[in-house]
Amino acid sequence: MIRRRAYSEILADHLASHRQMAFVSGSRQVGKTTLCRELGSTYLDWDNEDHREVILAGAGAVARYAGLERLSERPVILVFDELHKYRRWRLFLKGFFDTYEDRIRVIVTGSSRLDVYRRGGDSLMGRYFPFRMHPFSVAEVTTTAIPSDPIRSPPAQISDGDWQALMAHGGYPEPFVQRSARFTTRWRALRRTQLLREDIRDLTRIQELDQLDILEKLLAERSGQQIVYSSLAKTVRVSENTVRAWVTTLCSLHHGFLIRPWFANVTRALRKEPKWYLRDWSGIADPGRRFETLCACHLLKAVEGWTDLGFGTFELRYIRDKQGREVDFVVVGDGKPWFLVEVKVADEALSPALEHFQKQTGGEHAFQLVENASYVKVDAFSRRKPVVVPARTFLSQLL
Repeated sequence: MIRRRAYSEILADHLASHRQMAFVSGSRQVGKTTLCRELGSTYLDWDNEDHREVILAGAGAVARYAGLERLSERPVILVFDELHKYRRWRLFLKGFFDTYEDRIRVIVTGSSRLDVYRRGGDSLMGRYFPFRMHPFSVAEVTTTAIPSDPIRSPPAQISDGDWQALMAHGGYPEPFVQRSARFTTRWRALRRTQLLREDIRDLTRIQELDQLDILEKLLAERSGQQIVYSSLAKTVRVSENTVRAWVTTLCSLHHGFLIRPWFANVTRALRKEPKWYLRDWSGIADPGRRFETLCACHLLKAVEGWTDLGFGTFELRYIRDKQGREVDFVVVGDGKPWFLVEVKVADEALSPALEHFQKQTGGEHAFQLVENASYVKVDAFSRRKPVVVPARTFLSQLL
């Protein structure tokens, strides 16, 4: 079964409306190559030896390969896959784009963040827009329409089968579609091996792969928890700076992500300790941590997507003060808290921390998401005061 992606609509709209290249980044197995090949008319993969020879032959050879010398009604859509592994990729793209931009539209994909590979070359500023691709979410399962405004997406009901599949198998396309416990277990193990033994090797100079393996296992057990670098360093037996660098690398490869505390206008708020979340929640045994990680991934997808679509500059934070009061997430738009989110599996008793921190931050909305609550067809953003909301309703209004 093939599931249509919202990113197909987003990228098609970009290619039809703008001259800038589309830089599509995202984790391994998120579906970048499949989607972009469907959109493109010509495909060049740096990992393919024949394609690599074409790229190394220069911009003219690529233009001939793409058929740019032939008269065409519309620009050719050319996809470069894993091009950032080429040492001079920025300089190559700049020259190619500046020469042929009137005849071509370019998509560049990479399994890690494209900005990780800063190895010289001229700036591409003004020549591309970034698009960060995420796994399936509740909203993307229910609709592929491009939102016209981040706050106006109406709620839509996800089927019980799709909801359970997201919870059990995660949002990565293959396990989500397959819906087989055995397949998901094998897929997850292989993806982890590829990360630690291939991506890390290709991207970094890290030699201590066995110790990095231990760190990854520790982090896998701590999704949704604050990171104490000194404690991790003692366990792994490396320096604190090394642990920080390795965590940054794992984030760059989209294995996980950090969210930092929001402390502006919050009395006695914590300021330093970030929280760590995995990108794939399917392997988390604890139901509460799995659901919190699912919500974190949905919110991250929304804030990065809204930013990439030009609705503003959004970021994901959390709030905790020295009295131990905490709200799991706060979404910040253009430097101001927009809405707060507390996550619960079944508890519908409203957390007092929501009202407390909403008053201090001035956030417009405060939601307590409940996993086990039934869907209701009501706009969650129509309420200003703290409110208990079914997770299925709220998450369908994101991206």
